[in-house]
Amino acid sequence: MPDAFTFQAAVEGILDEAVLRRAAKHLGMELGDVYGQQGKQQLEASVNGYNNAANHWPWTVLVDLDKDHSCPAELRSEWLPEEARYMCLRVAVRQVESWVLADVDGIASLLGVKKSLVPSEPDSEDDAKRTLVELAEQSPRAKIRESLVPTPGSRRKVGQLYNATLSMFVADRWNPAEAAASSDSLARCLSALTLLRSRWQEDQQND
Repeated sequence: MPDAFTFQAAVEGILDEAVLRRAAKHLGMELGDVYGQQGKQQLEASVNGYNNAANHWPWTVLVDLDKDHSCPAELRSEWLPEEARYMCLRVAVRQVESWVLADVDGIASLLGVKKSLVPSEPDSEDDAKRTLVELAEQSPRAKIRESLVPTPGSRRKVGQLYNATLSMFVADRWNPAEAAASSDSLARCLSALTLLRSRWQEDQQND
């Protein structure tokens, strides 16, 4: 795509990158280099550096709200009281899995479960990752259960192929438009990315 809008990003993990990359594609954008992927603590420690870089190039930092803050605004004000002109700090409420669950048709098809079992308001889920695993436990598909559900006695919260399976689903089948209709935090992310593109392109035209 000629003259495509490209931005850099930093995320918590593999699934976050997959979701952001698919969202960018949905908006007709390109996701360039992706940094982080070593958890939330490392992301917070590096966010000022990413913000400095965003004085010169479009950046997005995607982080889970989890239970660390009461709302996205609180997290954003604590992490980055002053965002650079081309910084887009976005918060998934309460986890990026909420955005995955928000595509009800898609996730029900992947897991082979009834759509009625998938939460209609995923942003309200206290632990969307756990919800997703519990849905996978009800799947009639052995491969899904083996991939997403931790083995009995394991200390893991998810199956060993959790990230790989969901990242593939997001890349190939997840529908951001459908998901945004059920997830306000995703809808706000898509709007913020669109605004970032407009700001960048306007500034480039005025240079």
